[in-house]
Amino acid sequence: MTSSAGPFRIGLLGHGTVGAALAELLPQRAAQIEHVTGLRPEIVGVLTRSRGDFEQILAASDLVVELIGGIEPARDYVIRAMRAGKHVVTANKQLLAQHGEELWAIARECGVQLRFEAAVAGVVPVIRVLQESLAAAHVERIHGIVNGTSNFILSEMARTGAAYADVLKEAQRLGYAEADPSEDVNGKDAAAKMAILARLAFDTPVHLDQVVCEGIERIGPDDLEYARDLGLGLKLIGTAERVDGGISVRVHPAFLYARHPLASIDGPFNAVTVESEAITEITMSGPGAGGPQTASAVLGDVISAMIPPASTPETSVRLEVVADVVSAFYLHMEVADTPGVLSRITGVLGEHGISVKSVVQKGLGDNARLVMVVHPVLESRFFAAVERIATLTELRTPPRAIRVIEEEFS
Repeated sequence: MTSSAGPFRIGLLGHGTVGAALAELLPQRAAQIEHVTGLRPEIVGVLTRSRGDFEQILAASDLVVELIGGIEPARDYVIRAMRAGKHVVTANKQLLAQHGEELWAIARECGVQLRFEAAVAGVVPVIRVLQESLAAAHVERIHGIVNGTSNFILSEMARTGAAYADVLKEAQRLGYAEADPSEDVNGKDAAAKMAILARLAFDTPVHLDQVVCEGIERIGPDDLEYARDLGLGLKLIGTAERVDGGISVRVHPAFLYARHPLASIDGPFNAVTVESEAITEITMSGPGAGGPQTASAVLGDVISAMIPPASTPETSVRLEVVADVVSAFYLHMEVADTPGVLSRITGVLGEHGISVKSVVQKGLGDNARLVMVVHPVLESRFFAAVERIATLTELRTPPRAIRVIEEEFS
């Protein structure tokens, strides 16, 4: 389109890092958007804690962009906007992971768009790919590095050998981590994103509480040192996959072999791999955080809402969420350097039907460490063995376990 049909009025809720970046980006792109859509977007009101009135902004807007974060009052504002017939764009993954079904139902009922590309993986267009490009594919599994903060921390620990706490401080100094980084490092941010991806990929309701979640706070430099010896790299991985007629959705640290498509994703970058029999495997990557990058994804959603496709459909199946799945594991043990300790540990593993793939032993006396990678086993069986091993008198500290993803792609 080249002729203008008038302004397209946007109400902006939130003026933090992303909101401010969007307010700066929109005027720069307005002429090009008008050329494409026939409408010229403009911000007609901004709501913050200290300025703006929601009702006035709502009345003056064709579309509302929610960048407040958190659950309330964001949920209330989004619902009120949609019930008033306004399109909504949000980057709020916690809101969607906890209340998505309610919000999508209201969007369908009111005939408005609820767009949320920026809620998952920054500028990586995985939402649009799942909803549009792969809408007819039977997705089997999604693997993702969907938190740039944790990926930066693990990448720097591997590169420098520094401790977790020191790298976290550096991430905060560079702006990759918030002053309170809890949700990034404990896995909850990634868990919310994987709940959203699982819902879209498998067409079934998935709530944040159904995602098994483990963070990176206990990872030590020695884990990464041993990983190098074993030819592995460490990432915080989100996985959503079909298992025994149900689905498993989880977030946890995992070791990857070098040929896995996510193994080379370093620093504050995100990547998502989608697997399906129809497409084999595709991987999308890009910046996972930052005001301008997220604002760009938000603006893409605004443009999509200006030329609206169908809204997010209601789910058509209800799959059981499976918590106990099969995985390989890395097992790190600080042991007393006494005769027979290795055989006692492998004996416990053998009693639980667990076989050892590789072993590394370093240090002597009080500094002895024993590291193993075991072949894939049901997680409940492995953790039962770890509980038994922890009771052995030769163990100086509780054993540490990290999952290993064995797939490699050519």
